[in-house]
Amino acid sequence: MKLSILINHYQAPHLLKLCLRHLYDNLPQDIEREIIVVDGESVKKTQKMITELFPSVIFIPIKDNVGFTKMVNLGLKQCQGEYILILNADIIMHQKETISKMIEYFDQHPRAGLLGPQLLNMDGSIQNSCFHFYTPLSIIFRRTFLGKTKWGQKIINHLLMNNTDKTKPIVVDWLMGSALFTKKKIIEKVGLFDERYFMYFDDVDWCKKFWQAGYEVIYFPNAQMYHYHIQASKKGFGIFDIFFSKYTRIHILSAIKYFWKWGVRW
Repeated sequence: MKLSILINHYQAPHLLKLCLRHLYDNLPQDIEREIIVVDGESVKKTQKMITELFPSVIFIPIKDNVGFTKMVNLGLKQCQGEYILILNADIIMHQKETISKMIEYFDQHPRAGLLGPQLLNMDGSIQNSCFHFYTPLSIIFRRTFLGKTKWGQKIINHLLMNNTDKTKPIVVDWLMGSALFTKKKIIEKVGLFDERYFMYFDDVDWCKKFWQAGYEVIYFPNAQMYHYHIQASKKGFGIFDIFFSKYTRIHILSAIKYFWKWGVRW
């Protein structure tokens, strides 16, 4: 089989339905593929929708909310394709040539290990989806008023790669995990996601593992996808988000795990 598409879904069936419809409309007909949906804290409404509208989808319901990494790893173990596209359910693929472009890039660049398409907001503006590696300072500046200082802006611009030309493929430190393209044989060498992360920093960690295994991580704007992105860990209270948002607390805990594992660079 040429392609496996793995969709991670958690209680947003309207977005999942939109994601699947656009996939079916834009996947090349000449590429043999499978579509796998891993459904966290699954409900009957989602199961019924898949059965009635997308009967060819391989549907894996999970009773509990086990977190992003465990869900994706479960799906990856089921993938049979030579190439694997990992998507969140809030991704919309709207270009018919997307898959063929990414496959072609891999075929021409043997050091490529992980590709991330350019992600767009629903109004067509470009999302930040490629980054330099985090430092404790970059997290502090993004979450506090210090980010508005001249030094803070410099740190944040470096993290977001704001001074980099993003109109052509570029080698980056890490990619947002909402849409990732790779090969099954590369995953077999690199390994699965680290399940110690419930969510957040799992994509940073995985990209680090690709680099460690000798592969490049590539931002690939030649392919574009829409991303209905909600930053759940930001509530608008700055440093006080840690008191008001459980997602902020998860984000901070994941950051601690990440720096404990890989070490701290300021």
